[in-house]
Amino acid sequence: MTEDKGTPLRARMMEDMRIRGMGDKAQKSHIRAIKDFARFLKRPPDTATPEELRAYQLHMTDTGVTASTFNTRIIALRFFFGMTCGREEMKRFMQFRRQARKLPIVFSVEEVSDLLMAAPGPGIKYRAALSISYGAGLRASEVCNLKIGDIDSDRMLIHVDQGKGGKDRKVMLSPGLLNLLRDYWLEARPEGWLFPGKPKINPISSRQLSRAFTSAKNMAGIAKPATLHTLRHSFATHLLEANTDVRVIQVLLGHANRRGCSTDIHASDFTHSDSISNGQTELLRSSKNGLPAPCRRPKSLRVWCFALKVLSLFGG
Repeated sequence: MTEDKGTPLRARMMEDMRIRGMGDKAQKSHIRAIKDFARFLKRPPDTATPEELRAYQLHMTDTGVTASTFNTRIIALRFFFGMTCGREEMKRFMQFRRQARKLPIVFSVEEVSDLLMAAPGPGIKYRAALSISYGAGLRASEVCNLKIGDIDSDRMLIHVDQGKGGKDRKVMLSPGLLNLLRDYWLEARPEGWLFPGKPKINPISSRQLSRAFTSAKNMAGIAKPATLHTLRHSFATHLLEANTDVRVIQVLLGHANRRGCSTDIHASDFTHSDSISNGQTELLRSSKNGLPAPCRRPKSLRVWCFALKVLSLFGG
């Protein structure tokens, strides 16, 4: 794997990743990792020995590579040797580094309100985009890839098409958020993409949305070291603190298991009970393939809308 984009080795790895169904970001991450290994070896990486693989791991440790980057490269190397090179035995000489488990940064409801109010202009495009990120718990890429047709005002749902892992799901749409989106549509008249970029045939990029978030955070005077993903953490945490069952939050976030859900949640003074409210049970029983039922609502609106109450400020 060299800098030459046309090498047979690189082409084969690209084909293997396509067969596996990896997304573009995952493919680029794997390619970067193998190129870094090739630079360390100073020759094609498929010729590496177990000792050289061990030396590379020591090199990453000694040069201060973070645990997340270290593990990302190990995942790429395992795929490369196991799938592309057919050298399964090389996996025995790779080990993952233990990562520190840190609690996510979470905004208060008041901080979310201040941040959304401070969203940069012109117009309310970024306020609407950041409000969806918090009000529906969407990832940045999911917000950016929303289309006009994904907003279902009749059933009060937002359709997430091919989210993380290529999974579709439905998420809740509050009345306040719907009113804000209607005001935005009347102002901007977007076609196709809900939040078009430049040129308009493309959606807004995650980088653009992150810059808008940072600008709003600074304007609101929020000093926490937060990122755009903090809005998703806050969405999950506010629901948990409203006594929403973790399994309901898991469905809304689109996580396959509770372990993934737990990384998005932090509650300081909350003891989770194994019991589920009647409304939450109804939501879980009426779901199909892990998606919340479109026409049935929990008896307590708090289950759906506690984290969204701030959005009523922007609904007109």
